[in-house]
Amino acid sequence: MQPVTVAVSVPSLLKDCTGGRSRFTIEATTLAQALQVLVEVYPLLRIHLYDETGQLRTHVQIFYNQDSTRWLDNLAVPLKAGDRLAVLQAMSGG
Repeated sequence: MQPVTVAVSVPSLLKDCTGGRSRFTIEATTLAQALQVLVEVYPLLRIHLYDETGQLRTHVQIFYNQDSTRWLDNLAVPLKAGDRLAVLQAMSGG
């Protein structure tokens, strides 16, 4: 399988982890690999996205196109040109 370019967006709160960019691209073959590449290219994202056990933090949602990755059975989904990843953080307050 050939890697494809995937558009990624992160919230403004995480731009300091991505060199000041909230939109950028990465290359990967599967969704699992895309998430791995994301934290390899931008290692500061790891502590914001994943807890100490390697699980996605509860206040973080990662969307693959229109679907939350939490709804997928697995992340071995082959990527296609034009696919998008969006990182969202839940906001809370009182």
